[in-house]
Amino acid sequence: MTTSNTKTGGSYRWVSALLGLILLLTGVAMLYGGIRLITLDGSWYYAIAGIVLLITAPLLLLARRSGFVLYAGFCAATLAWALYECGWNPIALLPRVLFFLVLLIVMLLTWRWFARPFFARHSKRVRGTRPALLVGSALTLLLFSLFVAGLQPFHGIDLAAALEQYPAENTPVDSALTAPGDWPNYGRTPGGQRYSPLEQITPANVADLTLAWSFHSGATGLPQGNKASELMFEATPLKVRDKLVFCTPHDEVIAVSPETGKSIWRFNPHANLRAVPFLACRGVSYDETPMATGFCAHRIITATLDAKMYALDADTGQRCPAFGQNGEIDLTAGMGLVKPGFYYVTSPPSIVHGKAVIGGWVYDNVERGEPSGVVRAFDTRSGKLAWAFDMGRTDRTTLPPEGEFYTRGTPNVWAPISTDPVLGLVYLPTGNETPDFFGGGRQAVSEKYASSLIAVDADSGKIHWHFQTTHHDIWDYDVPAQPTTVDLPGAQGKPPVLALLVPTKRGELFMLDRRTGAPLTHIEERPVPQGAVPGEHLSPTQPFQTDMPTFAPATLRESDMWGATPLDQLYCRIRFKELRYEGPFTPPSVQGSLAYPGSAGVFEWGGVSVDPLRHIVVANNNYMAIINKLTPRDQVSASGKQGNKGGDFGGPQLGTPYAISAAPFLSPLAIPCNQPPWGMLSALDLKTRKLLWRHPLGSAYDNGPFGISSHVPLQVGVPNMGGSVVTRSGLIFIAATADRTLRAIDLRTGRELWHDTLPFGGIATPSVYEGKDGRQYIVIAAGGHTGLGSSGGDAVMAFALPK
Repeated sequence: MTTSNTKTGGSYRWVSALLGLILLLTGVAMLYGGIRLITLDGSWYYAIAGIVLLITAPLLLLARRSGFVLYAGFCAATLAWALYECGWNPIALLPRVLFFLVLLIVMLLTWRWFARPFFARHSKRVRGTRPALLVGSALTLLLFSLFVAGLQPFHGIDLAAALEQYPAENTPVDSALTAPGDWPNYGRTPGGQRYSPLEQITPANVADLTLAWSFHSGATGLPQGNKASELMFEATPLKVRDKLVFCTPHDEVIAVSPETGKSIWRFNPHANLRAVPFLACRGVSYDETPMATGFCAHRIITATLDAKMYALDADTGQRCPAFGQNGEIDLTAGMGLVKPGFYYVTSPPSIVHGKAVIGGWVYDNVERGEPSGVVRAFDTRSGKLAWAFDMGRTDRTTLPPEGEFYTRGTPNVWAPISTDPVLGLVYLPTGNETPDFFGGGRQAVSEKYASSLIAVDADSGKIHWHFQTTHHDIWDYDVPAQPTTVDLPGAQGKPPVLALLVPTKRGELFMLDRRTGAPLTHIEERPVPQGAVPGEHLSPTQPFQTDMPTFAPATLRESDMWGATPLDQLYCRIRFKELRYEGPFTPPSVQGSLAYPGSAGVFEWGGVSVDPLRHIVVANNNYMAIINKLTPRDQVSASGKQGNKGGDFGGPQLGTPYAISAAPFLSPLAIPCNQPPWGMLSALDLKTRKLLWRHPLGSAYDNGPFGISSHVPLQVGVPNMGGSVVTRSGLIFIAATADRTLRAIDLRTGRELWHDTLPFGGIATPSVYEGKDGRQYIVIAAGGHTGLGSSGGDAVMAFALPK
């Protein structure tokens, strides 16, 4: 009997031995990392946990029952610590307890085999199998509850009842020239509201939406000879008259039938894309000559990645010969030296008073003195220069004389531009003087106008006013999105308030009087961290709104670090404590500084959408931290490069004393170190200036360690780029996320009412229109985005109710 039990126990010893080995390795890592964390004045939990696991592991390896008892106590203590540190937040609890509880559950559910060596030592039969199964089942239920809770939006604000007092008013908001069923501008209106008055699709029937048609452009990869780091299909299709028109990342312009998706015409400018680092086109523009008919009476205006602008006949796609040189303008005229790939256009021109107003993209963080950030307006019929807004020469609005050039290195306008045709103003969201992360020696005009909203006259280009959102910007906090116009109710007996919403990477949504630039909210200049690197200086204060909700994230703490396991969470805690971080506006440093929000921005080029009848703003936001590390010039490699070349991930910053590495704050598993949500969707009431609701946007289904799809639909809120649209019927349509999903959201509650899976991420803004068949369509470009983990798609997809 004794011999039999001993042999039986020995044959199952591998179960406890394997679990003991796992805990031994985990304990070594936690003790080593925990000691490092203590030296950084961090949590003591990990070192203590490592010691306990190193005691537990040998006991399990030796098949001692005390090892199980000790481990069970450890799990109970860990759960108590986790609840103390983060409360009942399912997403926050997962990395703290999941790994350890899963091992405990394995022990309990396999008790008959796992515990056999314990009892065999004393020639006894295994006892406690039933209680072990009960406890194991209970813990399994606990983990399942955590998982289910994680499927639901968390940390949400739901004040839907407040919406009941704001039914849709009958105030007309559309221009008389805009057909209700059309989408004639990038943001539908010149002021970029991204609002449709259509009501066929409602919260009651949106669940019946189905794919009406799809179109494939064929632009699925990098053009021949191009080695771009990113490929993005970001187009918002325009619906004008009887065509749907959009551009591809290869700069082709395509017109299809709005009802069927059948190709009508295609224009290929044969752009030289060999040196272009980021392939993207957010859209085209439309203009028409009133009362005119015939060839080029209706025009599509498009700009390209090799700095050209074209005017096309909207009916045929052929060039308009009266525009520039056979339908083409060279946007490098007056710019001086433009290296290949250093200046081009990604956003559509803005059309106002018969002019196409256009800015440009410059290659961030490569060198000082890059091409000018000049903004120009061209006559949409002749292509002649109407005016130029050159920050360095605001007195001169013409082409520079022979031998002179637009002021080099001035802040550019890469995001979409807004206009108010009635006021005759153009609203310019400015970037920075590159390089972005070192500001010593910048031009005075750059210090004045960078990271600002500038209003210029639509007919002369003369400046009316400007408002700066970030002083002496060394964080790449451009104004990244199209400003949005909205009319708010005035006080009793007073006219409406003409407002302008300015989304910023910082997360502040500034609200200005669009006539004067005066803030409509209280702005407070608050002290911010100081202590710059040699050669740099800092602004002592930055502007904050005090009576308007901010979309900026809370200041990070060590306990806000996350991970898929306790070990990568420990890594993130250590890294967090090693970096310089003093909250918002922590300056870049040689040590490495944490910027939160990072240069990817809380708001990006998708901007906001506005319901002008209910006066509600819909905002999708990102919460990703960036590590900004400066490297002194004498420590940079002979090539002069640091990090990736240019773009969002740093560059050599030639002409300054430092190169910059600007990398996402990620764990070794390539997961963001800061705790989710990483993406949020919110609704803000502009009347009361209160949030109506706020929920995570997107799930982890298509995201996971090392960029591998987890297939776990946890509602963590994922990184997103692109925008939303709002309809009069009370629906929000948005894709934008890295989880390949187009969603319909109830404006009243923020609850998802419908979704469909796209072949690639819809990293774009939808448009909404009505076809000749009387059906309302939602259309989205679904081609993915290299920076969000997928690219190479070429689909344009339209959804409608069944016929």
